[in-house]
Amino acid sequence: MAPAITTLAADAPELSAANTGFMLICSALVMLMTPALAFFYGGMVRVKSTLNMLMMSFISLGIVTILWVLFGFSLAFGTDIGSIVGWSSEYVGLSGIGVTELWDGYTIPVYVFAVFQLMFAILTPALISGALADRVKFTAWALFITLWVTVVYFPVAHWVWGAGGWLFEMGVIDFAGGTAVHINAGAAALGVILVIGKRVGFKKDPMRPHSLPLVMLGAGLLWFGWFGFNAGSWLGNDDGVGAVMFVNTQAATAAAMLAWLGYEKVRHGSFTTLGAASGAVAGLVAITPAGGSVSPLGAIAVGAIAGIVCAMAVGLKYKFGYDDSLDVIGVHLVGGVIGSLLVGFFATGGVQSDAKGLFYGGGLDQLGKQAVGVFAVLAYSLIASAILALIIDKTMGMRVSEDDEVSGIDQVEHAETAYDFSGAGGGASSRSTAPAPVVTENKKVDA
Repeated sequence: MAPAITTLAADAPELSAANTGFMLICSALVMLMTPALAFFYGGMVRVKSTLNMLMMSFISLGIVTILWVLFGFSLAFGTDIGSIVGWSSEYVGLSGIGVTELWDGYTIPVYVFAVFQLMFAILTPALISGALADRVKFTAWALFITLWVTVVYFPVAHWVWGAGGWLFEMGVIDFAGGTAVHINAGAAALGVILVIGKRVGFKKDPMRPHSLPLVMLGAGLLWFGWFGFNAGSWLGNDDGVGAVMFVNTQAATAAAMLAWLGYEKVRHGSFTTLGAASGAVAGLVAITPAGGSVSPLGAIAVGAIAGIVCAMAVGLKYKFGYDDSLDVIGVHLVGGVIGSLLVGFFATGGVQSDAKGLFYGGGLDQLGKQAVGVFAVLAYSLIASAILALIIDKTMGMRVSEDDEVSGIDQVEHAETAYDFSGAGGGASSRSTAPAPVVTENKKVDA
């Protein structure tokens, strides 16, 4: 992410209509990533959990938006307090911000920066949901999101991107969210599943994706939206850094997809659509922190490494016995760690900043900073998320009952099913001479 505060030139910047329009488009692209994630996750679960998986992402759009407007933006990007959190009263309710007031050092309004960052805050808890498929009460999940973004995401965003945040001041490079988004979400997923346990039938029953076309649609929309996520994080188009990030995003994603498929072919003998989609997402995750620091060749290396390592990492749940339903840990946590650490090797010193990695003569200095950022966010999110999940589990209960899980969480939690085959024909109904009823807007009308 571009620095939150920079030293102003002699002439204060003026509002740029071009940069403002660009950032509003990027904000919309990042918003699209949350329903795209819902499709991606929704296709990966069994039919009986499809709607619940979609809703676990969609509810974040509602909850986090309200919290962000009320106090989240202030906690994340307000005036620094002790290098841990921010607070500015004019950001509370977004009520004290002038319409044309600019984000310090940039040519976009504060409102535009706030809404762009809001979309990151919405997406991050939605990422966690993939690890918890099939077994979490919807009310408990909604409460967890509320507590988690308040206790974990808002402070970590300040650490990484807020002026005065301790990781920001240390010089940790995270262009668009390798630590604050992906490691944060992946570590949280691990913390929660250690508390709530495995699905019924884990490692015994087949739990294959019910709709690979839906998975591919979600992955494609994520890839599309990720250009706003990454290129937009420079907060403008004035110096070409965002353009380099755009190219690096494409290159790394392509390399990761090919690397995952290659590993899969060697290891399992087939090129799968799920592997292609997962590899692309792994590349997107890994390039997110690194893309503003590396060259396009470096981006290919980052993507290829992430594709292979993440493909290997998704099998760790079977070895260690934790039930990460949709491989949030294997892709987002591992991919975020890889991308963040590889900044310390591949940073050229000629794009986002003058910081150089080991392969470009920078020694181990930047790698050390990256490691501190990675493990600080990982440890805090893991521990805090586990504590929050434990509190909820001991008070209202995190999981649905075993019977409800077996019968299907969609019907239990939402009173709906993803697919209605009652009108598909066949059987006695197809032989009936009576006209079938027509259903219009949930009202049954005689044909």
